[in-house]
Amino acid sequence: MEILVNVVGGFVVEVGKFVSKCIYPKIENIVRFSSKVENLREEMEKITKFRDDIKGKVERAEGEGYKPKPNVLKWIEDVHELENEWETKQESIAMAKKLAYKCCPKCSLRSEVSTQAQNIRDQLCRLIETGENFGSNLVVENYRMKKVEFIMGPSIEGQSIAKRNLNKILRLLEDDKVCIIGVWGTGGVGKTTLVKNLNNELLKIDVSNFKLSFGVVIWVSVPKPPIDIRKVQAQISSRLNLKVDNEGSVISIASKIYQRLKQEKSFLLILDDVWEAIDLDHIGVPQPEDSARRKIIVTSRFLDVCRQMNTRADTELNVSTLEEDESWQLFVKNAGDVANLEHIQPLAKEIARECGGLPLAITVIGTSMRGMTRVELWEDALKSLRMSEPHNKDVEKKVYMVIKSSFDILESQDIELSSEQRSKHGNKKRGDIKSCFLYCSLYPVDIPIDDLINCWLAEGILGEHDTYEEAYNRGITTIRSLVDACLLETHEMDFVKMHDVVRDVAKWIANTFGDDHTSVFQAGIGLTEISHIKVSASAKRISFVSNKIQCLPDCFTECPDTTSLLLQDNEPLVKIPHDFFLSFPALRVVNLSATGIRALPCSINSLCQLRALILQNCNALKELPPIGNLCNLQLLDCDNTRLRCLPQRMDKLTNLRLLNMPESDLESSIDQGFFLKLSSIEIINMMGSCLGSTSFDEISSLHNLTSLFIRLDNSSIFNRDHTWMSRLKRFRIEVGKTSIYVPFNKSRREIIVSKCGTFSSRVVSGMLQFASHLYLEEFMGLRKLFAYNSFDGLKSLHIESCSCDFGSAEEGSGHQIDPLPNLEHLSLVYVDNLKSVSDFGHLRFSKLRRLDINICDSLTCLFNVGGGFAVPLEEITISYCEELLKSNSRVRKLVLRYLPKLGTLGEPWEHLEELKVISCNEIRKLPLSIQTSDNIKVIRGTPEWWSQLEWDDNNFKSNLEHCFTESYW
Repeated sequence: MEILVNVVGGFVVEVGKFVSKCIYPKIENIVRFSSKVENLREEMEKITKFRDDIKGKVERAEGEGYKPKPNVLKWIEDVHELENEWETKQESIAMAKKLAYKCCPKCSLRSEVSTQAQNIRDQLCRLIETGENFGSNLVVENYRMKKVEFIMGPSIEGQSIAKRNLNKILRLLEDDKVCIIGVWGTGGVGKTTLVKNLNNELLKIDVSNFKLSFGVVIWVSVPKPPIDIRKVQAQISSRLNLKVDNEGSVISIASKIYQRLKQEKSFLLILDDVWEAIDLDHIGVPQPEDSARRKIIVTSRFLDVCRQMNTRADTELNVSTLEEDESWQLFVKNAGDVANLEHIQPLAKEIARECGGLPLAITVIGTSMRGMTRVELWEDALKSLRMSEPHNKDVEKKVYMVIKSSFDILESQDIELSSEQRSKHGNKKRGDIKSCFLYCSLYPVDIPIDDLINCWLAEGILGEHDTYEEAYNRGITTIRSLVDACLLETHEMDFVKMHDVVRDVAKWIANTFGDDHTSVFQAGIGLTEISHIKVSASAKRISFVSNKIQCLPDCFTECPDTTSLLLQDNEPLVKIPHDFFLSFPALRVVNLSATGIRALPCSINSLCQLRALILQNCNALKELPPIGNLCNLQLLDCDNTRLRCLPQRMDKLTNLRLLNMPESDLESSIDQGFFLKLSSIEIINMMGSCLGSTSFDEISSLHNLTSLFIRLDNSSIFNRDHTWMSRLKRFRIEVGKTSIYVPFNKSRREIIVSKCGTFSSRVVSGMLQFASHLYLEEFMGLRKLFAYNSFDGLKSLHIESCSCDFGSAEEGSGHQIDPLPNLEHLSLVYVDNLKSVSDFGHLRFSKLRRLDINICDSLTCLFNVGGGFAVPLEEITISYCEELLKSNSRVRKLVLRYLPKLGTLGEPWEHLEELKVISCNEIRKLPLSIQTSDNIKVIRGTPEWWSQLEWDDNNFKSNLEHCFTESYW
């Protein structure tokens, strides 16, 4: 029995030990659940920090050109997965914490969660041990790639314009919305120098400047067309230390470049000297819009190339030439101290000026003169530059040939069209843009756009066109192309200009690479007479523009091939020899504008090939000889002359397309049938002469007419069918002699009616409703005019010296229809009886944006109670209305001048952004809606008025103080 007891007892003890060993950890997990979870949470936070530390070291090493070890990347990924697993357990942990100890049936949840937590702890311990074993051995030098590589090049130190451009590019690079930046300008202006300095500036950027710290900056010098994509890919691959199979396809290499760049969180690709747009996909460059930290800079001579690569206007930087003082500093830097020698410096400064601020020319020419102490060498160099000749081979190669390459790339548009185009255009040829460019060098300074296009057209280098308008449009497109190629520059509204060095190169090209028909360029050099000038008989074009020529030789060299003779801007030239034009039988263009000539010799009538006769601003010219033999004349421009009569036999000019005589005051009447014979005419400008009804009727039958600018007597508009005016694209017609000053705008459809009596309902409407801009002066019957007619196309209406006779609506008058549904601008001057704009009754002004009221003595209130506009106007200007007492409206800009009785502005002004108050001394307090407005941006007025204003709260004034700008008009 004892033995049995001992055996059983021993068995129970062993079982008890076994059970205790199995159950105790579970009991411990249940009892110490919360403390163990908290300990694990702290350990998870520690490994997260440990992971972030290693990850940061890896990323910094990547930026320096190292590659992370695969086991390090795997470890970072494992930690991340462990963190995710821990996060998924948080809900179970929270539920287990809520269980009370007495809830034994549910203790199994704590046990289960505790077991899972233990598994996480075990993984965590292994990861920590592995991470600690890494030490500093995290990456390998699989490839070595610096973030930015220094690029040799000239410094822009001391060049303020270049520094400003550099800072602008840096700001654009910091903008997350900017993907592609275009840097464009003429050859040799310093685009490459600018972006080289930018590249080197990025070397200095601190790593903390996240937006300018790129993973890699890649410089690519793009080969000239036809672009070899492989050469571009090779430069990118080399920069990235990326091994590619040079024998592989472009597509396979692009794929490898793409995969490599995708690994970079940020990169900057600089494509330098791009001559034609590049498809980034073909190279393998990820599109920059995919990430705010991927940027591309394109430098090009052609603005159009930048735009084809998706630059925007606000991300395009035009690199301009240097200022004179900066040019001189750069010249001395390259020429050395010799440039400052007393006997050399005047010549050196002249040579520097001849370079026109073009850095390439300054650098090359300056270097070529380094160490030259003999004054003769400097004098010879200056003469060569002024004669548009490179004075040595170095200048020719490094300056002239560089700019010539821009000329060479121009597409010659004088090509045969496709068969489909030939059938459509009658086998016409398009213009030759290269010839158009070379023609520009005939002008010394500013080039009038219209004058230039007319010469191109007359010379036939714009191609063949059915209408003058088509040719003019082609001319504008050609100018735009030359400007975008940096071979021309825009200058004011109606002018372009050519850089001095570019002009020199153009002359050099014409004389060196052209055919035997060279050109004579002696423009803008101060000539007083040309008898000593040697002109080749084969001269194609002759230009003596902008000199001081007083006389022309009686016997000029025979020039049977000359097609253009430009003599404009020679004011001292008063007389042209009788037989002068006999020396130029092939002339197509004659320009004598701004000369002092009083008459033209009869030999002008011998120019049977003449297409353009340009006589603008010949103030002393009062008559022309018979010109009936000029059977090919297309353009006769006599703007601002004093012609008293039309030249004899002018009605023979059946090919005339443009007749421009706006200032001529013809004393003799125009013969009946004159206009009918000008069957090809497209543009007539005879504003200076008052035409009668017969001439107006003849003009109405000219089916090619698209532009008409004339003055008529009052009788010309009565009882006529004006539907023919629908084919006019632009016109300015003055009826009666007006005192209203209306600036000439050749693109509008304007009618000015002055001093006309009362009109019946439909007498003038037939003509007026074709106008987009209408001016009425001393016009009686305003109410009837707008009561019975609708002017759907009218955008602007000016009423001056009229009486406001709008009363209550008459029955059947059509007042229920808005007669001015598209009016945007209303101007009222000297309108009698106008007490309020609301007096216009049924005129709704539903699209009005601008309202001008001037010298309306009866005006007391801008709008009656409940008046105004549902939509805020853009601008209201009220001046010299002495009785105005109240002004109220919904407007964005309000200008008030000389309103002595206006004391309150009324309400509301919640949309007001700009306010100007001049000599309105009774306005001592701004409406509360202005004082408290967040929209107001500018308040203009005199300091005295501003300082005397009263405020509801001093804080209101302080809040608007920054908006105030001093103004006296």
